[in-house]
Amino acid sequence: MSAKYILSLDQGTTSSRAILFDHSGDLIASSQQEFQQIFPKPGWVEHDATEIWQTQLETARAALAEAGAQPSDIAGIGITNQRETTVLWDRQTGEPVANAIVWQDRRTAEYCQTISADTGRAEWIQKRTGLVVDAYFSASKLKWLLDHTPRARTRAEAGELAFGTIDSWLIWQLTGGSHHVTDVSNASRTMLCRLDTAQWDTELLEFFDIPPSVLPEIRPSSQCYGETSPDLFGEPITIAGIAGDQQAALFGQACHQAGMAKNTYGTGCFLLMHTGTEQITSQHDLLTTIAWQLGDQIEYALEGSVFIGGAVVQWLRDQLGIIDSAEEIEALAASVPDSGGVTFVPAFAGLGAPHWDGFARGSIQGLTRGTSKAHLARAALEAIALQVMDLLEAMQGDASIELTELRVDGGASQNELLMQIQADLLDVPVVRAQVAETTALGAAYLAGLATGFWKDQQEIASYWAMRDRFQPSSKQNPDLTATKANWRKAVNRSKAWIDG
Repeated sequence: MSAKYILSLDQGTTSSRAILFDHSGDLIASSQQEFQQIFPKPGWVEHDATEIWQTQLETARAALAEAGAQPSDIAGIGITNQRETTVLWDRQTGEPVANAIVWQDRRTAEYCQTISADTGRAEWIQKRTGLVVDAYFSASKLKWLLDHTPRARTRAEAGELAFGTIDSWLIWQLTGGSHHVTDVSNASRTMLCRLDTAQWDTELLEFFDIPPSVLPEIRPSSQCYGETSPDLFGEPITIAGIAGDQQAALFGQACHQAGMAKNTYGTGCFLLMHTGTEQITSQHDLLTTIAWQLGDQIEYALEGSVFIGGAVVQWLRDQLGIIDSAEEIEALAASVPDSGGVTFVPAFAGLGAPHWDGFARGSIQGLTRGTSKAHLARAALEAIALQVMDLLEAMQGDASIELTELRVDGGASQNELLMQIQADLLDVPVVRAQVAETTALGAAYLAGLATGFWKDQQEIASYWAMRDRFQPSSKQNPDLTATKANWRKAVNRSKAWIDG
C-alpha cells in the first residue's frame, strides 16, 4: 500500500500525544502537550474535555508537520486513552455540559460503599462486569453528572446528551459528531457492560439509572469506524483502532498469548496478564477485563490497578518541591543506599487493587531526624515497586501461572533504579522493550491490522524487541524482607483513614 505511517493518538491523564509509526513499528515523529489538572475539592479530579480535544488535535497536526507527512501518507488513526474518565456533552453543539470526571476522582466513593455493603448486589455486579464496585469506574461518575448537572437528566432522557469515555469524545470531535462509538476494551471499564457479550447491560443501566440513549455503540477494537472531517487535516483519514491505554500497551508489548504480562508505569501503574478467551474470576479482588476484540473473538485479561504510580514523582516535584524535574529523582534516590527505614504509601486517591479502599489516604512513616529528601525520593520509588509487587502476588494466585518475566513500559520505566528495585522485589526479570511508547504502538497496531498496513498478529509480534533486561539480585537480601514487612504494616495503617 502507498501509505507510509499510522498515526496514533495517545490521550493520557496528564498530557495528549500524537505519534507517527512506520511499518517496522519505529517512531518517526511525535508531539506532546500537557493540560490542566483540576482539583475542585479534596479527592475530586476533573479535566476540561475541550482542552483535551484541542491539545490532541494540535499534537496530531504537529506530528504530521514534523514528519512532513500528508494525510494520504496515513493508513489509519489508532486511538488509545485514559480509561474510565467520563465526559457528558451536548449532541447538537458538541460542547461538554460539565468538566470530565477523571478516573482518579473519589466523589462517588461513599455511594459505591453503600452498594458494596450489599454483598449480594456487589457480587451480582462483579459477575456481570468483572469489576469490583468502586468509584474508579464510569457508571457512578456518569450517574453523578446526570444527578448534579442542571437539567442533565431531563436532557439525557430526551436524547439531547451523549456520554463517552475519552475515546468516544475524541471520535465524536474527529468526525464532526457523525460517529458515537467506543470499543469493547473501554466499554468493559464502565461497569455498564456485560463481560461475556461485550454489550450494554439493560439491568445495570436500570440499576445505575442511566438512560440508554446517552450510550455509544460498542465496536471491536480493530475496525474502520469512520473518517475524520476533511477540514481537520486537509482531507479525511480513516479511524481504525481503539483500545483503552492499558489494553493497548498489552497489545503493543506483543503479549498476545495467555500467561504473558506487562506493567505500565504511568500516572498510575497497571499490571495486565493476558488470559486468552478465558474469563478468570479473581479471588484476590483483581479485575477481569476485556483485552480486545479482533473480528468476532473477544479476549480477556486479569488486571491490577495502582492509582498513584509515577504521579508520586510529580507530587514530590510540584507539591513538596524537593526536585525540579521528574528526571532528577533517580540520581537523588540513588545517592542513599536505602530509604533509611522510611515507608511511603501514596494513597492520595485511595488504594486500588488488591485493597480497594477509597477511604485510605497517603502516609509517610518511619521518619526520623536523620531523614533526608533523598530518603523520601528512594521511598517513593520503592512505593511504586511495592504496589506492583502486591498486584503480581495476587495475579499469580488467581491465574496459577508463575511469571517468567515482566514486560514494562511507560514513562517511569525509563528509571533504571526503579526497574532494578522492581526486579529485586519480584524476583523475576524485568524486560524493557526497544520501543518505549508501547501504549501508542498498540493502538497503531490495531489500526494497522484493520487497514491492511500489517498482515496479522504474527507479523506484529516479530517486530517486538528487548532493549534492557533487569535481573533480580541473586543473593538473598535481608533488607528486602524488612522493606516488605514495613510496607504491609504501613498500608494497613493508611487504610480507612477518613470516615466513609
